[in-house]
Amino acid sequence: MYAMTMTLLQLAYFVALADVRNFTRAADRCGVSQPTLSRQIRALEEELGAALVDRGTGSGRSPLMLTPSGEAVLPLARRMLADGDGARTAVAEIVGLRSGRVRVGATPSLCIGLLADVLRAFHAGHPTIRLVLAENGSQPLVHDLSRGLLDVALVIVPPTGLDPTLSITPLLRERLSMASARSAPAPSHRGSIPIAELARRELVMFREGYDLREVTLRACREAGVAPRFAVEGGEMDSVLRLVENDTGVAVVPDLVFAGRPRLRRTVLTPPLYRTVALAHRSEVAPTHAVSAFRDTLLAFVRGLSTTGDVAADITVLHR
Repeated sequence: MYAMTMTLLQLAYFVALADVRNFTRAADRCGVSQPTLSRQIRALEEELGAALVDRGTGSGRSPLMLTPSGEAVLPLARRMLADGDGARTAVAEIVGLRSGRVRVGATPSLCIGLLADVLRAFHAGHPTIRLVLAENGSQPLVHDLSRGLLDVALVIVPPTGLDPTLSITPLLRERLSMASARSAPAPSHRGSIPIAELARRELVMFREGYDLREVTLRACREAGVAPRFAVEGGEMDSVLRLVENDTGVAVVPDLVFAGRPRLRRTVLTPPLYRTVALAHRSEVAPTHAVSAFRDTLLAFVRGLSTTGDVAADITVLHR
C-alpha cells in the first residue's frame, strides 16, 4: 500500500515560502539554508505529484507566485500545522511538561471592558497558564482563527453570520449609545436622541476595520444623514479620551461607560444593538487550558446578570 511521507517540517517550509514569496527569506525565517529549504519543497511537490511554486516568477522585485495546486494546498497546510501545534500543547499539558497556553483574540472595546475582568480572574485561578492577547477587529480575528493563530476569540456577530467552520457561542446582546463629555451640556434632557441627530454633531470616528465604525456609518445611511468627523481613524482608548475632552461624540458599547465618570451616555433611537460571541474552530478539540479559559469566561458572563454590573439594556444570552 502506498503511504504518503510528507512531513510537518516540509509543510512549515512551504507555508513560510508562501508568506514571504522568496526562497532566501523563507530559509532565513525557518533557520535553514536556502538549498535545504528548496530540496524539501521539491520533495513535497514530488510527494503530492504537482508543482506548488511557479519557479518562473520571483525575479527582481516581483514576488514568487504559487501554482493553482499551491494555492489549494496552502490553507490545508496551515490547518495541519495548527493541529500539530495543538496536539503537542495538549500532550504536554497531560504529561506535565508545561501548564499550557491560551491565545485569545478580542475587539478593542471588549478588551477594555468584558475581557479585562475575565483575564484577571483567569490568571488569578491559573497563574501558570500563559495568556497571549490579540486585539483587532472581528474580521481579522476570524481570519486568524481559521489559520490556527488563535485558540478563541471574542467577536461581534455580523448580520450575515460568521464563518460556518467556526463554533459560535452568543454571550451578550449589548446596546450602543452615544458618548459625550460630561463637562459639556447634555445632548438631550430626555436622555435619548434620534440617530439622525448624529449628523448635527461632530463625531470622533474609529479607524477602518472597527465594527463600531461600520455600525455607525450604516445607521447614518439608513437615517438618511451624512456624518461629520471631528477626528477620524482612532483606536478605542484614544476615541474615548477625545470624547472625554469634548472633541466630539462617538457611538460606543454600553459596557465601556463603566468606570468612566467623565463620559455621559445618551440612548439612540431607534436603538442600535450588537451581539458579542465566543468563537473557536469547530474541528479542533480545545486543550485543557483553552477549556479552562472558556469555563471562566462563561461563568463571568453568567454572573453579570446577578451582580448588578450589567446595564438594563444589555442582555446576557448564555446562562
